[in-house]
Amino acid sequence: MAKNTAVFGIYRSRESVEHAVDSLRAADFRNTDISVLFSENVGTKDFAHEKHTKVPEGSATGAGTGAVIGGALGWLSGIGALAIPGVGPFIAAGPIVAALAGLGAGGVIGGIAGALVGMGIPEYEAKRYEGRVKEGGILLSVHCDNADWKKRAMEILRETGAQDIGSEGEAKADFASSDKPKPRGMA
Repeated sequence: MAKNTAVFGIYRSRESVEHAVDSLRAADFRNTDISVLFSENVGTKDFAHEKHTKVPEGSATGAGTGAVIGGALGWLSGIGALAIPGVGPFIAAGPIVAALAGLGAGGVIGGIAGALVGMGIPEYEAKRYEGRVKEGGILLSVHCDNADWKKRAMEILRETGAQDIGSEGEAKADFASSDKPKPRGMA
């Protein structure tokens, strides 16, 4: 079995990331394959129809209790609001929620970069993604089962205007056993 990988890219607008999610969905990616992360302070009113934020002190927990997001992003799994110590409030969906709420956010590097390193991204790239998200970018991550799915995801991200596209092998910390997508074709 081939090693799972994740493809990452940064989007500048809600419309472009929603177009990417729609394109990934049309290409048979599962909602549990796709993660998004964006600052709650930058353009959140464009995403959230209704928002109930719980910000536990000093932790990145509360991931399932945050915002209700409409449109293409509403199809994603595990949407929630996160308070990342020293970084601020964010909205996240997909497997990245577990990484931010779990081991990655409390690591040596901390914050978004720590979670991304925990998902298998090299530290220098993780810090670059964290900076782009803090500046208002929207991080989109796509879990890929093998090289064919990786190629398909990279093409879709390129076609939909993603910047800083990259891919890395997923660390074991990427999914809790209950969060790992079921094999394709299973309900």
